[in-house]
Amino acid sequence: MLDIFKDEVFLAYSTYASIVVLKMMLMGPLTGYFRMTRGAFANAEDARAHGGKDEETRKKLTKTDPDVERVRRCHQNDLENIVPFISFGLMYALTGPDLTTALLHFRIFAGSRIFHTIAYLTPLPQPARGISWIVGMATTFSMAYRVLKVGMRF
Repeated sequence: MLDIFKDEVFLAYSTYASIVVLKMMLMGPLTGYFRMTRGAFANAEDARAHGGKDEETRKKLTKTDPDVERVRRCHQNDLENIVPFISFGLMYALTGPDLTTALLHFRIFAGSRIFHTIAYLTPLPQPARGISWIVGMATTFSMAYRVLKVGMRF
């Protein structure tokens, strides 16, 4: 096993990165579930596979649905926020931060993304979703700042 896997900060990063990536990955099947239950398919071949044997039925099934679109937007938001967290979180973990501070960053980000999904899909009234997005973004910027600060010494 690599020595990096003995580093507590890297292990914490790996744990919380795995949690948010798994959460993000679950949004795809959730979108599929909503498409199936709402009969709202994006492509004619999908509509055909799910009962749209004739052209008219396929056109009716190839539509947008507000619930499907809400899940898709939530998934898109995950992609826009979790990917930068993964990148900056790894670099941050490699800068040798204090474990307590690193855990705070990782836990706040993971919690903010989980709450963001709940707020988006429930939907909770604003500003709940907006605040959770800002908290996650600020956490990522905080880690990016540390990476740049440490890197500027070179």
